[in-house]
Amino acid sequence: MANVEHGGRAGGAFGAGAGAGAAESAKARLRTIRIGLWLIAAVLAVRQVAVVLSTPKGERLTDLETWVGPEGVLHVKGSLYDSTQFTGTPFGGLVLKPLTRAAEQGLGWGWTFGSLSLVVALGVVAARALPQPVSRRTSLLAAPVAISLLMLSLPVRNALYLGQTSIIPVLLVLLACFTVRGERASGVLIGLAAALQPTVLLFAPLLWFTGRRRAAVSGALTFVACTALAWAAMPHDSHTYWVHHLAGVGLGRDADDLTNQSLHGALLRLGLNGPLEIGLFLLLGAGVAVLGLRRAVRYAKDGQLLLAVAITGCVAVAVSPTTWQHQLLWVLLALVGRVGRKASDRAMWPVAVVLVMTLPAKMMLPNMAAVYPLRDNVVLLAALAAVTVVPFLSRTSEYYRAPIPTDYAEPVPTRWKRVPLLPFLRRVRTRPNLLLELLLIRVGYSAYQQVRLAATGGTNAGGRATAEHHGDQILSIERLLHLDIEHWANHAVFKVEWLRDFFDFYYESFHFVVPLTVLALLYTRRPGDYRWARSALGFATLLALVGFWLYPLAPPRLMPGLGVIDTVHGVQDFSKPDYGTLTALTNQYAAMPSLHFGWSLWCGLVIAILAPKWWMKALGLLHPLFTVSAIVATGNHWVLDAVGGAAVVAAGFGLTYLLQGPRPRPLTRAVEGGAKVPAQASGSPVASPGAGLADSPEGGPAGSAAGSRPGRQGSAAGSPEGRRTDSPADSPADSPAGRTAG
Repeated sequence: MANVEHGGRAGGAFGAGAGAGAAESAKARLRTIRIGLWLIAAVLAVRQVAVVLSTPKGERLTDLETWVGPEGVLHVKGSLYDSTQFTGTPFGGLVLKPLTRAAEQGLGWGWTFGSLSLVVALGVVAARALPQPVSRRTSLLAAPVAISLLMLSLPVRNALYLGQTSIIPVLLVLLACFTVRGERASGVLIGLAAALQPTVLLFAPLLWFTGRRRAAVSGALTFVACTALAWAAMPHDSHTYWVHHLAGVGLGRDADDLTNQSLHGALLRLGLNGPLEIGLFLLLGAGVAVLGLRRAVRYAKDGQLLLAVAITGCVAVAVSPTTWQHQLLWVLLALVGRVGRKASDRAMWPVAVVLVMTLPAKMMLPNMAAVYPLRDNVVLLAALAAVTVVPFLSRTSEYYRAPIPTDYAEPVPTRWKRVPLLPFLRRVRTRPNLLLELLLIRVGYSAYQQVRLAATGGTNAGGRATAEHHGDQILSIERLLHLDIEHWANHAVFKVEWLRDFFDFYYESFHFVVPLTVLALLYTRRPGDYRWARSALGFATLLALVGFWLYPLAPPRLMPGLGVIDTVHGVQDFSKPDYGTLTALTNQYAAMPSLHFGWSLWCGLVIAILAPKWWMKALGLLHPLFTVSAIVATGNHWVLDAVGGAAVVAAGFGLTYLLQGPRPRPLTRAVEGGAKVPAQASGSPVASPGAGLADSPEGGPAGSAAGSRPGRQGSAAGSPEGRRTDSPADSPADSPAGRTAG
């Protein structure tokens, strides 16, 4: 494993075939990107240090308080584990205690900057360990990207904030596998890492079965020697750790704590305990270890040594009795594996790993009791997936270096030379990865909820005075324009029970159901249009968040003295300071602009543009009409809120047009009788008349007819990635006979 080929060699002449000027321009762009990425890494590092050092002394580096606090190791002559929250190994206590005593006064600064240096070293080593072949661009950009991801990850943030040593074992293993020359030296480093984090000893079998037997033996002997030394110096603490802790009891925190992302912690959280839980943990742990190490050995022999190390580390995460959050860096390393035959699927696994390792679990899955078992163990599930089921590609696979290319639409000419502003965001004809879309939609909605809540200081009632003042402003403007119909509409509807119930139901139910249904239909039937519509919706929502932040606004139902009845939530007691806190999920003062109306208008416009029948278009436009009636009649929005919602939707479509260009439109082909029908990709039969939002060749026999095994040229008719559902009318030259994948 020490003879790995390091990244950094050029994968070929950069810019080969281009002129000298083009080559220099490409190098300048690459240099600019690299400098920018290093600046981002530096900013993230400074931010992490600032967060740690700006936190009050009693709240930061709390794990170091186990050393230097009033009851810390330095001031207590008894057991490490009886008197503190120390959870490390006895060897860790033996080694670090004298070092800590020598640096007690400057420990906070020294430890923080020392840990930061370890993170930088870890990122550099990981970047150089990427499996060959590696392009010049990747080799130059990998290090700052790796360091930035590490800085953002929850394990590193916890290690820096708490003062943990969990970065050291990971770095020692990477140095042993990719930097140090000589099997004995590699084994010594892994043995030291195992003495600090015992499950790292699982790297010994990996070394043994990949032909590095001398390193495996050296690592095992080093681990035994370090552990024996600590046992001789601290027998009571060693007994506490190796007997009490490894029995699954846990140190410092209960073993069923949510931060314990191991199989043992998951089984305890599921309600299992006693002999049944222990037996099941041992059985599952043995199965995961055997399967994971077999996969790690296979990928190591395949030349993907960093992936093999990551898989082995994920095994260590799963089978340890306790794996606290700061010990989960191994999972982040697993993103180096390549998954998917299509180029459009390659981002799924890395994005999922990055999100799991950088965001709180509650942002990954909704706050529903049914998904608590998944949410509470999301990092463990990612580790288990890497160990057991994720189909990482072998380097011998034809798709490893040359995945099935993405089928891009040709650029559509526009009257403005600067449109699109971002020409690299080319229109893709095929549907995106479903899991990736669902994941990003969920994370995006969680971020949307957090921003809405943060707009009033983190509490629903935090911006009451400002929101009510803005409400008075909106009411004054509406009276000037003679649009102040909220009170009249609210009381008129309230008097008619069936109408009140209808609008209440419409307000509560259709806000999410209709947009998700439209997105689902577009995804399955019109993937090219799905990307266009989804981008417009995303831009509109981002602009709305800016409005929520800059202009907190109380809706009519939360305006004291206005007399508007809250038909959905019931009568509010305006004498209570927190009367607007109707739910813990959202900010009640995020009324301007109205996304209830904005999203419904987006649905109506998309249906009106894409639906093939006039009655479908009309039905789609009824949705925003019913929505604006519901939001006003129930007292949840002002009329001007709907105007604001329409404005952000218009801006969303406009930004999509400016950044990506016009929406690719289907080609039409004349048939007998003068009728026109959508044309298909080359080699596909002509679609039947009337094909539209509900009919697409990708969803029917025509799509499957094009599903022959892909050629390496990625033609539209020859690969699943190139199946056409939305042929663009780009230019006369873009004929079905001559079109290939972009």
